[in-house]
Amino acid sequence: MTRAVLALGSNLGDRFGQLKAAVRALSDVLLVVSGVYETPPWGDPDQPPYLNAAVLVADERDDPGEWLTRVRSLESGANRARDPDRRYGPRTLDVDVITVTGSDGAPVVSADPDLTLPHPRAHLRAFVLRPWLDIEPYAQLPGHGWVTDLMRTPAVAADLPGLTPRPDLVLEPYE
Repeated sequence: MTRAVLALGSNLGDRFGQLKAAVRALSDVLLVVSGVYETPPWGDPDQPPYLNAAVLVADERDDPGEWLTRVRSLESGANRARDPDRRYGPRTLDVDVITVTGSDGAPVVSADPDLTLPHPRAHLRAFVLRPWLDIEPYAQLPGHGWVTDLMRTPAVAADLPGLTPRPDLVLEPYE
């Protein structure tokens, strides 16, 4: 069995509807879902704000690549269009595989360009780390340390004031 932390984001169309659809599509493997946060765009400021969340999922399949296949299917179902000229551009749905834990309980580390694990920029992103703490308060990002410590690094701490909790938006897997 593998477990994975997935980061969800949307800033085009029905942002909350896209997140709800992704969580529902993961209901067969979903363990827990974070709260929703509204966040400014990261890396490309000329776009609408995002809604972000994180989920912890688990499956009997032992291949970490299955998570990548699954998240790409979610993005495709949301009509995600990738613009090669805007790497951090707007999107209907963005789902990133942040970490995978193998059946042996050890973190999966991979330098594969299609699925680099842990996610190579997760330690810099408040919009990933803050929701992750909702679902795993004692989380560690392999190679970077405790998520609570990463929240205090200058790059992440500078972004935290821009995150707005949205308790009015609750992601339920079985709605």
